[in-house]
Amino acid sequence: MKQEVDEIVSWLQTQVEKTGVNGLMVGISGGIDSAVVAALIKRACPDHSLGVIMPINTSDATMQDAKAVAEATGIDYMTVDLTEVHANMYQMIKTQLENKHVYEEQNTQLAQANLRARLRMSTLYTIATNYNYLVVGTDNAAEWYTGYFTKYGDGGVDILPIVEFTKGEVRKMAEYLDIPSSVRIKQPSADLWEGQSDEQEMGISYTTIDAYLKGKAIPKEDQEKIEGMHKRSAHKREALPHFSRKK
Repeated sequence: MKQEVDEIVSWLQTQVEKTGVNGLMVGISGGIDSAVVAALIKRACPDHSLGVIMPINTSDATMQDAKAVAEATGIDYMTVDLTEVHANMYQMIKTQLENKHVYEEQNTQLAQANLRARLRMSTLYTIATNYNYLVVGTDNAAEWYTGYFTKYGDGGVDILPIVEFTKGEVRKMAEYLDIPSSVRIKQPSADLWEGQSDEQEMGISYTTIDAYLKGKAIPKEDQEKIEGMHKRSAHKREALPHFSRKK
C-alpha cells in the first residue's frame, strides 16, 4: 500500500507541474473516497492543497465526519453552505416549468439530487479559479464502471487519482492513511437526499461490483445489472459526440 500511495502522490505532483497550476483541491463529503483523496493531495502538495465542505441540508453527523477528515489529514479547508442556493434555484426552475404546465413531479428527487452535485462542481471550480488549483475527482473503479456519478457534477473534475481502485482497495488505502474509523466504516452515500445510500440506490453492493471488476464469478442477475449500468452510462465516460466536417 505504501508503494501505491507513493505512486499516486508522485502522479499528482506531475499533474501539477505539467499543467502549471499552484496546487490541488477536493470536495470533502464526509465519505471514504473524498477522505482518501484529501489525504493524497495533502501529501502531494502540503502547502497548496484545499478541501471544500459543501453542505446542502446535510446532517450534523455527516458534517462532523467531513470536518474530522479535514482535521485528521491536516488539509486546509473551508465550508460553503449551498442549502439556500439549492432551494432557491430549484424553486425558480420549478416555477417556470409549472408556468408552462410541464413540471413532472415524479422527477423531482433525481433533478434535485443532480442539481446538488452540479452546484458543488460549480462551487469547486469557482474556488479553483481563485487559487489556480486543479479540481481532483473522487470516483473509484466501481463508480466509474457503473456510471454512478453525476455528469458535470461529481464527474466534472480535472483529474482522477483513484479511478482504478475498487471500493475495497480504497478502504484499505483509507486505513493506511489513518482516515477516521467513523468514516471508514460508514454506509457509502453521495448525500443526494436525506437517508440516501449508494448501494440501496444502485440495487447492488460494492462488494459484488468489486468482485465483477476483478473477474470473479458473481450471480448472473448481478452481472447483467452491472453490465446494464455500464452500457447505459457509457456517455458519461466518452468524449462528447460532435459533428465532423470531414468527408
